[in-house]
Amino acid sequence: MLSLLLFLLGIALTMLENFMSFKDRAIQVLMASCGVNLCIGILYAWSVFKNALVVEHGWSNSQASFPYTVSIVVLSLAVLGAGFVQDKIGPRKVLMTGSLLAGGGLLLSSISLSPLVLTVTFGVLTGCGIGFAYACLNPVVMKWFHSSQKGLVNGLIATAFGIASIYLAPLVSYLIAQYGISQSFFVLGCMLLLIAFPLACTIDNPPENYIAKLPKNKTTNLTHENSTVDKFTETPWNEMVKKREFYILWLMYAFSSAAGLMVIANITSIAAVQADITDGAYLVVALALFNSGGRLATGILSDKLGGVRTLTLAFALQGVNMLLFASYDNSVLLIIGAGVAGIGYGALLAVFPSIMASFYGLKNYGANYGVLYTAWGAGGFIGPVLAAIAVDMTGSYHIAYQICAALMAITVCLALWLQPIRLGIIKSVLKEKHE
Repeated sequence: MLSLLLFLLGIALTMLENFMSFKDRAIQVLMASCGVNLCIGILYAWSVFKNALVVEHGWSNSQASFPYTVSIVVLSLAVLGAGFVQDKIGPRKVLMTGSLLAGGGLLLSSISLSPLVLTVTFGVLTGCGIGFAYACLNPVVMKWFHSSQKGLVNGLIATAFGIASIYLAPLVSYLIAQYGISQSFFVLGCMLLLIAFPLACTIDNPPENYIAKLPKNKTTNLTHENSTVDKFTETPWNEMVKKREFYILWLMYAFSSAAGLMVIANITSIAAVQADITDGAYLVVALALFNSGGRLATGILSDKLGGVRTLTLAFALQGVNMLLFASYDNSVLLIIGAGVAGIGYGALLAVFPSIMASFYGLKNYGANYGVLYTAWGAGGFIGPVLAAIAVDMTGSYHIAYQICAALMAITVCLALWLQPIRLGIIKSVLKEKHE
């Protein structure tokens, strides 16, 4: 165990040295932010912990889902609070606090494996820490890059958060098999503290007079969804919540995240119930690969096609997947289903930040996105709880799939309704500019 901790310390020092050696400060901040997300992405490996708690300790599905569900709700509230704070004092102190809370929560989770303890340590402390860190990364990185690259940089940051489970899922499975659940929490807590905290110390907003350069071989397009309104509009949160399109965005985010998080939180249990697969860690990896690739791809696509149109396609894809998920009864079909779920969910984390910056600007972005992010918390409560209740009552996830498919149909309708509203906003802004 000591050699493992020394190895993690060596990784932390090497990463910090490499990040500090970059002369391009914008790239340095982007890479450090991705590094932090690679650590706090531990949330997506809960499915492995959940399965072990059910199998080895006799927890019910509802009990094993509850710490994760609480962490999502706390995370969303923490993003809200941290968004307001980082707009006032900057991101560095908030990021440092978040990494300490997240790592400390994991360390305390190793003390006792009871539903109450894990709900407090993982659900509240780690969830709060992840929320504090997550709230700062998108706004600080977008301030270092040109507005035409919002989708790209948000996609990269979101990809790092999602791709964490590619190494964390097999790592957690290995640690649980070798050392047990308690020691696994301990090792992961040390890893997060040794790597994420030093990186958080290197991240901050650009100077007040900083102007991001337009990338080479690119020209601005003032009629484009992702570069029009944010040039002329800086909307505070109390004005944002008076606008109709905000509530459409909130419902879209809540319903779509419910479907994605339902699969993420239960994929190994789904494999056990539907296909009698007892070791489904590879499905977590498959989901993470498609989730991460989907974040980067949809982030780039949103720069070309527009955020709302990109989300419409993602919603439709996820809805069809939910309708078919009950029929996935072997490894190949489950990998496909997990992959599509990952792409559909990944689009949310990559595209919604860009949409918020386009709609309401960057000056108040932390608070604005924090208010919207409560929808993710609501979705994180709906999806996993719905799945746990369905499987405990009926022995299958079929009802949960059907409800999620209905929610995705609603999001498609809302996205189609939002596009004419958005077009009207763009025309209004352009008219004001010319006048």
